[in-house]
Amino acid sequence: MTKPSFTPRVFSGIKPSGGLHLGNYLGAIKRFVQMQGGEFETIYCVVDLHAITVWQNPAELRDGTREVAAGFIASGIDPETSILFNQSQVPEHAELAWIFNCVARVGWMNRMTQFKDKAGANAEAVSLGLYAYPALMAADILIYHATHVPVGEDQKQHVELTRDIAAKFNHDFKVDFFPLSEPVIGGPATRVMNLRDGTKKMSKSGESDMERINMTDDADSIAKKFRKAKTDPAPLPDTFEALEGRPEARNLVDIYAALADITPEEVIAQYAGAGWGVFKPALADLAVDKLAPISTEMARLMADKAEIDRILARGAERARDIAAPILRQTYDIVGLLGK
Repeated sequence: MTKPSFTPRVFSGIKPSGGLHLGNYLGAIKRFVQMQGGEFETIYCVVDLHAITVWQNPAELRDGTREVAAGFIASGIDPETSILFNQSQVPEHAELAWIFNCVARVGWMNRMTQFKDKAGANAEAVSLGLYAYPALMAADILIYHATHVPVGEDQKQHVELTRDIAAKFNHDFKVDFFPLSEPVIGGPATRVMNLRDGTKKMSKSGESDMERINMTDDADSIAKKFRKAKTDPAPLPDTFEALEGRPEARNLVDIYAALADITPEEVIAQYAGAGWGVFKPALADLAVDKLAPISTEMARLMADKAEIDRILARGAERARDIAAPILRQTYDIVGLLGK
């Protein structure tokens, strides 16, 4: 039997909770922009349904959704070239997620490390949504028959689960309907770390604002945070491998490489032997050059919330043009009447 040919299509999304930071930009949005306008049809989403797996203030959630959309656009996502929308405006995501809840196995969910990390010792008290959200993530991807999913390293397991769900659905119903989506992971700084502790991931929820670069930070704040970033006493080594065991140094080199679009090895070749008094100001200048225009444009966009809402609504219409026929076919395969 001839395998189906799927349109090369990219899907990925970011949660609108707590504000965008440098890790979102380097680990996700920058690659979203790079994949736009080429061989792929690109679909990017503000995944607001994922955000409510934990309590969200409704007003802050609305503002956060607009902020992420503004961040996408300010970073270079063109809403005419790509499809840009917020998840809750496309109900097919939630409908397919229920079907996938009935396909996925409990044992698969129990192996998801992010749930264990987020729930911690309080697993019995967290929402059912937090436990089951990987099935919704699979639906986010497969409702568009997405073939490629740009993600950070920490999300790779979710794409692997998506492939498992697609394969089981296809096997159970004897169809070749859902593609086995490929994770796209590459380049330096796919996992950006905390500026005060290089062993921890940069997070929206860190205790100090100095731990992260917010995408809304102005030029002075960006420069100050990099100049005050934690380092160690030793200068930069002659080889990238020699950064082993130096998490803060490795993190700053990776960030420089990602912002400059060069390899970490090229950064080391340029700065071998340099002290932090040389490297951190250079990194601060580079970061201001790359990031300050984005934060300025985000502020301009956020001043016209009605326009952001219009862009997201139009994107949702375009998304549903793809999602609705796929959901109808899914219902038919499963044996559900009425779609």
